[in-house]
Amino acid sequence: MYSKKILIPVPSYGFDPTEAAIPWKLLSEKNIQIQFATPDGRKAAADYIMLTGQRLGIWKSILQTRQDAVDAYSKMEQSKAFCNPLSYAEVKYLDFDALLLPGGHDKGVKEYLESTVLQQLVVDFFKANKPVAAICHGVVLAARSIDPVTRKSVLYNYKTTALLHSQELMAYNMTRLWLKDYYLTYPDITVEEEVTAALADKANFIKGTAPLFRDDLQHLQRGFIVRDRNYLSARWPGDAYNFALEFFRMLEEG
Repeated sequence: MYSKKILIPVPSYGFDPTEAAIPWKLLSEKNIQIQFATPDGRKAAADYIMLTGQRLGIWKSILQTRQDAVDAYSKMEQSKAFCNPLSYAEVKYLDFDALLLPGGHDKGVKEYLESTVLQQLVVDFFKANKPVAAICHGVVLAARSIDPVTRKSVLYNYKTTALLHSQELMAYNMTRLWLKDYYLTYPDITVEEEVTAALADKANFIKGTAPLFRDDLQHLQRGFIVRDRNYLSARWPGDAYNFALEFFRMLEEG
Protein backbone atom coordinates (compact mmCIF):
# COMPACT_ATOMS: atom_id res chain seq x y z
CA MET A 1 0.00 0.00 0.00
CA TYR A 2 1.39 3.37 -1.04
CA SER A 3 2.13 5.75 1.82
CA LYS A 4 2.35 9.49 1.30
CA LYS A 5 5.78 10.98 1.91
CA ILE A 6 6.22 14.48 3.25
CA LEU A 7 9.23 16.69 3.76
CA ILE A 8 9.85 18.71 6.94
CA PRO A 9 12.84 21.04 6.66
CA VAL A 10 14.19 22.58 9.87
CA PRO A 11 17.18 24.75 10.84
CA SER A 12 20.19 23.22 12.57
CA TYR A 13 18.99 24.76 15.81
CA GLY A 14 16.03 26.73 17.09
CA PHE A 15 12.85 25.36 15.54
CA ASP A 16 9.78 25.21 17.75
CA PRO A 17 9.40 21.75 19.37
CA THR A 18 5.60 21.68 19.22
CA GLU A 19 5.31 22.81 15.62
CA ALA A 20 7.53 19.98 14.41
CA ALA A 21 6.87 17.20 16.92
CA ILE A 22 3.06 17.25 17.13
CA PRO A 23 2.64 17.01 13.33
CA TRP A 24 5.38 14.35 13.26
CA LYS A 25 3.57 12.33 15.93
CA LEU A 26 0.07 12.57 14.49
CA LEU A 27 1.13 12.00 10.90
CA SER A 28 3.45 9.11 11.78
CA GLU A 29 0.57 7.44 13.61
CA LYS A 30 -1.39 7.62 10.35
CA ASN A 31 1.35 5.86 8.37
CA ILE A 32 2.68 8.99 6.68
CA GLN A 33 6.37 8.75 5.76
CA ILE A 34 8.33 11.74 7.00
CA GLN A 35 11.71 12.95 5.80
CA PHE A 36 13.53 15.75 7.61
CA ALA A 37 16.05 18.09 6.00
CA THR A 38 18.64 20.36 7.62
CA PRO A 39 21.15 22.81 6.16
CA ASP A 40 24.05 20.34 6.27
CA GLY A 41 22.34 16.96 6.61
CA ARG A 42 23.18 16.69 10.31
CA LYS A 43 20.69 16.04 13.10
CA ALA A 44 18.95 19.21 14.24
CA ALA A 45 17.93 20.44 17.69
CA ALA A 46 14.87 22.38 18.80
CA ASP A 47 14.85 25.63 20.77
CA TYR A 48 16.26 24.64 24.18
CA ILE A 49 14.57 27.48 26.05
CA MET A 50 11.17 26.41 24.74
CA LEU A 51 11.82 22.77 25.59
CA THR A 52 13.05 23.29 29.14
CA GLY A 53 11.52 26.59 30.17
CA GLN A 54 14.92 27.74 31.40
CA ARG A 55 15.28 31.54 31.52
CA LEU A 56 11.57 32.11 31.00
CA GLY A 57 11.27 33.24 34.61
CA ILE A 58 7.83 33.87 36.03
CA TRP A 59 6.27 33.21 32.61
CA LYS A 60 7.60 29.65 32.33
CA SER A 61 4.23 27.98 32.87
CA ILE A 62 2.68 30.07 30.09
CA LEU A 63 5.45 30.16 27.48
CA GLN A 64 7.21 26.80 27.83
CA THR A 65 6.41 23.92 25.48
CA ARG A 66 3.57 21.86 26.92
CA GLN A 67 4.39 18.40 28.27
CA ASP A 68 2.60 16.49 25.50
CA ALA A 69 4.79 18.22 22.92
CA VAL A 70 7.93 17.69 25.01
CA ASP A 71 7.12 13.97 25.10
CA ALA A 72 6.47 13.94 21.35
CA TYR A 73 9.76 15.72 20.70
CA SER A 74 11.65 13.23 22.87
CA LYS A 75 10.36 10.39 20.68
CA MET A 76 10.87 12.32 17.46
CA GLU A 77 14.52 13.11 18.15
CA GLN A 78 15.21 9.39 18.58
CA SER A 79 13.42 8.42 15.37
CA LYS A 80 15.31 7.16 12.34
CA ALA A 81 13.88 9.94 10.18
CA PHE A 82 15.00 12.73 12.50
CA CYS A 83 18.45 11.23 13.05
CA ASN A 84 19.08 10.85 9.31
CA PRO A 85 18.03 14.09 7.59
CA LEU A 86 18.85 15.10 4.07
CA SER A 87 20.70 18.33 3.43
CA TYR A 88 18.68 21.16 1.92
CA ALA A 89 20.67 20.85 -1.31
CA GLU A 90 19.80 17.15 -1.69
CA VAL A 91 16.05 17.65 -1.60
CA LYS A 92 14.00 17.32 -4.78
CA TYR A 93 10.32 18.22 -4.73
CA LEU A 94 9.49 15.36 -7.10
CA ASP A 95 10.41 12.89 -4.35
CA PHE A 96 7.68 14.13 -2.00
CA ASP A 97 3.92 14.43 -1.91
CA ALA A 98 3.78 17.44 0.39
CA LEU A 99 5.78 19.98 2.36
CA LEU A 100 5.41 21.04 6.00
CA LEU A 101 7.15 24.16 7.31
CA PRO A 102 7.46 24.47 11.11
CA GLY A 103 8.31 27.74 12.81
CA GLY A 104 10.54 28.92 15.62
CA HIS A 105 11.67 32.36 16.76
CA ASP A 106 15.21 31.98 18.14
CA LYS A 107 17.86 33.54 15.93
CA GLY A 108 18.98 30.09 14.78
CA VAL A 109 15.97 29.89 12.47
CA LYS A 110 17.38 32.58 10.20
CA GLU A 111 19.39 30.07 8.17
CA TYR A 112 16.08 28.31 7.47
CA LEU A 113 13.99 31.40 6.75
CA GLU A 114 16.69 32.94 4.56
CA SER A 115 17.64 29.81 2.60
CA THR A 116 17.30 30.50 -1.12
CA VAL A 117 17.39 26.72 -1.67
CA LEU A 118 14.31 26.23 0.50
CA GLN A 119 12.58 29.24 -1.02
CA GLN A 120 12.97 27.73 -4.49
CA LEU A 121 11.73 24.40 -3.13
CA VAL A 122 8.57 26.09 -1.81
CA VAL A 123 8.01 27.63 -5.25
CA ASP A 124 8.37 24.19 -6.83
CA PHE A 125 5.77 22.67 -4.48
CA PHE A 126 3.30 25.47 -5.20
CA LYS A 127 3.81 25.22 -8.95
CA ALA A 128 3.19 21.47 -8.76
CA ASN A 129 0.03 22.14 -6.74
CA LYS A 130 1.25 19.85 -3.97
CA PRO A 131 0.03 20.41 -0.39
CA VAL A 132 2.09 22.93 1.57
CA ALA A 133 1.53 23.59 5.27
CA ALA A 134 3.22 26.39 7.23
CA ILE A 135 2.88 27.39 10.86
CA CYS A 136 4.13 30.46 12.73
CA HIS A 137 7.49 31.58 11.26
CA GLY A 138 7.19 28.85 8.64
CA VAL A 139 4.77 31.21 6.90
CA VAL A 140 7.61 33.74 6.60
CA LEU A 141 9.59 31.19 4.57
CA ALA A 142 6.58 30.72 2.28
CA ALA A 143 6.05 34.48 1.98
CA ARG A 144 9.69 34.95 0.94
CA SER A 145 9.42 32.31 -1.78
CA ILE A 146 9.19 34.35 -4.97
CA ASP A 147 7.87 32.87 -8.20
CA PRO A 148 10.45 33.88 -10.84
CA VAL A 149 7.71 34.21 -13.48
CA THR A 150 5.32 36.50 -11.60
CA ARG A 151 8.05 37.99 -9.37
CA LYS A 152 5.60 37.78 -6.50
CA SER A 153 5.40 35.62 -3.40
CA VAL A 154 3.75 32.24 -3.83
CA LEU A 155 1.31 33.49 -1.19
CA TYR A 156 0.37 36.59 -3.17
CA ASN A 157 -3.08 35.35 -4.16
CA TYR A 158 -3.70 33.16 -1.11
CA LYS A 159 -5.41 33.66 2.21
CA THR A 160 -3.16 32.91 5.17
CA THR A 161 -2.56 33.35 8.84
CA ALA A 162 0.71 33.37 10.79
CA LEU A 163 2.06 34.43 14.17
CA LEU A 164 0.11 37.55 15.09
CA HIS A 165 1.76 40.91 15.68
CA SER A 166 0.09 41.03 19.10
CA GLN A 167 1.39 37.57 20.07
CA GLU A 168 4.95 38.33 19.05
CA LEU A 169 5.13 41.65 20.87
CA MET A 170 3.42 40.28 23.97
CA ALA A 171 6.00 37.50 24.37
CA TYR A 172 8.78 40.01 23.74
CA ASN A 173 7.49 42.51 26.29
CA MET A 174 6.96 39.79 28.92
CA THR A 175 10.61 38.68 28.74
CA ARG A 176 12.68 41.52 27.27
CA LEU A 177 14.19 42.58 30.63
CA TRP A 178 16.27 39.42 30.72
CA LEU A 179 15.90 37.73 27.31
CA LYS A 180 16.36 40.95 25.31
CA ASP A 181 15.05 40.36 21.76
CA TYR A 182 14.93 36.55 21.99
CA TYR A 183 11.27 36.59 20.94
CA LEU A 184 11.90 38.91 17.99
CA THR A 185 13.61 36.99 15.20
CA TYR A 186 13.79 40.24 13.24
CA PRO A 187 13.54 43.21 15.64
CA ASP A 188 12.56 45.63 12.85
CA ILE A 189 9.53 43.72 11.53
CA THR A 190 7.04 41.23 12.92
CA VAL A 191 5.89 38.06 11.22
CA GLU A 192 2.43 39.47 10.57
CA GLU A 193 3.84 42.63 9.03
CA GLU A 194 6.17 40.77 6.67
CA VAL A 195 3.61 38.18 5.60
CA THR A 196 0.88 40.77 5.04
CA ALA A 197 3.21 42.81 2.85
CA ALA A 198 3.60 39.80 0.52
CA LEU A 199 -0.15 39.46 -0.11
CA ALA A 200 -2.27 40.96 -2.88
CA ASP A 201 -4.74 42.22 -0.29
CA LYS A 202 -4.09 42.88 3.39
CA ALA A 203 -7.54 41.44 4.09
CA ASN A 204 -6.16 38.03 3.02
CA PHE A 205 -4.28 37.86 6.32
CA ILE A 206 -6.76 36.19 8.69
CA LYS A 207 -6.13 36.68 12.41
CA GLY A 208 -8.73 34.23 13.69
CA THR A 209 -10.06 33.82 17.20
CA ALA A 210 -8.14 35.07 20.23
CA PRO A 211 -5.18 32.68 20.81
CA LEU A 212 -5.72 32.20 24.55
CA PHE A 213 -5.31 28.46 24.99
CA ARG A 214 -3.48 25.68 23.15
CA ASP A 215 -5.43 23.02 21.33
CA ASP A 216 -5.23 19.23 21.74
CA LEU A 217 -7.26 16.26 20.59
CA GLN A 218 -9.90 16.93 23.24
CA HIS A 219 -10.01 20.69 22.67
CA LEU A 220 -9.69 21.24 18.95
CA GLN A 221 -11.96 24.29 19.15
CA ARG A 222 -9.10 26.20 20.75
CA GLY A 223 -6.99 26.08 17.61
CA PHE A 224 -7.26 28.08 14.40
CA ILE A 225 -6.11 27.31 10.85
CA VAL A 226 -6.63 28.78 7.40
CA ARG A 227 -6.82 26.54 4.36
CA ASP A 228 -6.82 27.95 0.84
CA ARG A 229 -6.65 25.33 -1.93
CA ASN A 230 -3.36 23.40 -1.59
CA TYR A 231 -2.06 25.69 1.18
CA LEU A 232 -2.61 25.44 4.94
CA SER A 233 -1.43 27.88 7.61
CA ALA A 234 -1.55 28.27 11.39
CA ARG A 235 -0.35 30.84 13.91
CA TRP A 236 1.47 29.28 16.88
CA PRO A 237 2.01 26.04 18.83
CA GLY A 238 -1.53 26.37 20.16
CA ASP A 239 -2.88 25.50 16.70
CA ALA A 240 -0.64 22.47 16.12
CA TYR A 241 -3.23 19.69 16.52
CA ASN A 242 -5.71 21.31 14.15
CA PHE A 243 -2.84 22.04 11.78
CA ALA A 244 -1.63 18.43 11.69
CA LEU A 245 -5.07 16.88 11.36
CA GLU A 246 -6.13 19.17 8.53
CA PHE A 247 -2.85 18.52 6.74
CA PHE A 248 -3.58 14.80 6.94
CA ARG A 249 -6.99 15.43 5.35
CA MET A 250 -5.27 17.30 2.54
CA LEU A 251 -2.94 14.35 1.99
CA GLU A 252 -5.89 11.97 1.88
CA GLU A 253 -7.57 14.11 -0.75
CA GLY A 254 -4.29 13.96 -2.66
